[in-house]
Amino acid sequence: MPMPVPVTIPLLNPNEPEARLISLAVSAGDRVSAGDTLCTLETTKSAVEVAAEADGYVVGLRLKVGDLARAGEVLCYLADTPRAKALEAHGEGEPAGAVSAPGELPPGLRITQPARALAEELGIDLRELPCGPLLTEIAVRKFYSERSASPEPETATTMATFDPGALVVYGGGGHGKSLIDLVRALGSYRLVGVVDDGLAEGGTIMGLPVLGGGEALDELAERGVRLAVNAIGGIGDVSVRVKIFERLARAGFACPTVIHPQAFVEPSARLEAGVQVFPHAYVGSEASVGFGAIVNTGAIVSHDCSIGANANISPGAVLAGAVKVGREVLIGMGATINLGVEVGARARIGNGATVKADVPERGIVRAGAVWPE
Repeated sequence: MPMPVPVTIPLLNPNEPEARLISLAVSAGDRVSAGDTLCTLETTKSAVEVAAEADGYVVGLRLKVGDLARAGEVLCYLADTPRAKALEAHGEGEPAGAVSAPGELPPGLRITQPARALAEELGIDLRELPCGPLLTEIAVRKFYSERSASPEPETATTMATFDPGALVVYGGGGHGKSLIDLVRALGSYRLVGVVDDGLAEGGTIMGLPVLGGGEALDELAERGVRLAVNAIGGIGDVSVRVKIFERLARAGFACPTVIHPQAFVEPSARLEAGVQVFPHAYVGSEASVGFGAIVNTGAIVSHDCSIGANANISPGAVLAGAVKVGREVLIGMGATINLGVEVGARARIGNGATVKADVPERGIVRAGAVWPE
């Protein structure tokens, strides 16, 4: 892990940009694995567990139980060593609460009191410092040394900042276009462009610039863009979608949950990071939707359903109550899954199929078929 990966607060409800942190499952310095629960957030409509998207140590933990967290705000970072805690969180022994009063600072600047004193001692204009992350003495010294080494005034932008409103779309196909419209409907993020390994840099998709392939991620991260939506649907090969999530995590990107304003998610449902819920979809009471899963247009996920990571519930599919869908499953368009049925990991259910009994792992139900046949 070349740099700490930010864990950001997902948007749980398009009408509520903030959520209450009701429980915290980790402490600073803890070792976690991808998929481990980090915290639980609650809005007036839902409670959601936030899971780690990569292995690593929890560093720079910024929130505590009871805090009101805004979508896009950094909860913590995942680093390859617990030592990174001293760099991300408080610098050289700075107290956690020693942050300068916001009213005395340029808008958006967050800096500890010792770091501010150092900046003034070095003659740094506070307006030159990057906004977004909490700046410590180490960050100020890095800024000063980089500026001294180069006459270019843009040196400040080389710091790893975080812009909580900036978001990139990875994938410029049909699913990407649907996500562009979804994100625009939310109004919570600023789309900066499209990354696609099969498209030439310089073109446009729905008015957004094509920024190049995956190699563009490092440059975007340096500019402070750390949020992305995975627009690779993975219909033909779900492993491609999984690899994009892994690539984004390695580059330091987090994937927020995005829910179209015309979708309906019950307050008791739990959605993990990276979930995408499209228009007119329904997620029922106490249903859980795992990391990176897609609930596409008009799909119904009824009460008590459990959807595994990276599963794809296609448009118009209907899942009755208490259905269990394993990881990386594809449920085809218009398919119907009966009450209490379990669909094993990486199974494929064809369009219009009716499933009345459990489907084994990697099982295939043909389009239009009634299972068991």
